[in-house]
Amino acid sequence: MPEDELTTLLETGPIELVGRVVESSNATFVVQVGTGDDAVMAVYKPERGERPLWDFDPGLYKRERAAYVLSDHLGWNLVPLTVVRDDAPAGVGSVQLFVDGDHREHYFTLYESRPDLHDAMRRMALFDCVANNTDRKSGHVLLGPDDQLYGIDHGLCFAADFKLRTVIWDFGGEDIASADLDAIEPLAESVPQALSDLLTGDEVAALQSRVRRLLTTRVLPVDRTGRRIPWPMV
Repeated sequence: MPEDELTTLLETGPIELVGRVVESSNATFVVQVGTGDDAVMAVYKPERGERPLWDFDPGLYKRERAAYVLSDHLGWNLVPLTVVRDDAPAGVGSVQLFVDGDHREHYFTLYESRPDLHDAMRRMALFDCVANNTDRKSGHVLLGPDDQLYGIDHGLCFAADFKLRTVIWDFGGEDIASADLDAIEPLAESVPQALSDLLTGDEVAALQSRVRRLLTTRVLPVDRTGRRIPWPMV
């Protein structure tokens, strides 16, 4: 269905719990949104199910939404459509369109088998630098049925302190594509209101600082410490 109709469905459609993702560190549910032929599957992450963290305030669901807003603003389509629902079964949380791909595939397998996706992976690496992703595991990179690469699980993004941890280091030191630099350049001066409303002032300022650094270096970073990798890696 058209994206505006899909957005309306995720924002307003009735939600039915289908199951729980048991291996997730926070409460994560598979849900059906809508009824009949218009129903879609989605992933629901309620604030009530978030594990307390010392370095992130409660409300990780806002960062899930913020990652989608950033991806959408850049026109990159890297994050599945994500909305915030106040009326969900366990209270306020993020509701993200389910990626119905082959979940045996992930970044490491796709890097080896699909070199045609390497440019999309480079863009995802850049996205994670801008968003300051602290948790880009291999399993957080999915190939959708539309043969589009998607990133999921962005609750640990946008911290003011530099916290980048990712498995996507294969392109470190490479030049950033000119089109991608052009896309992020406006963020150095102005962050869209829909994004800044989900973050603190310090986090917005830090995002702009990261963008300015990328515009200066014009290359994807290299992990010279060997420690900026999430665990588990998959």
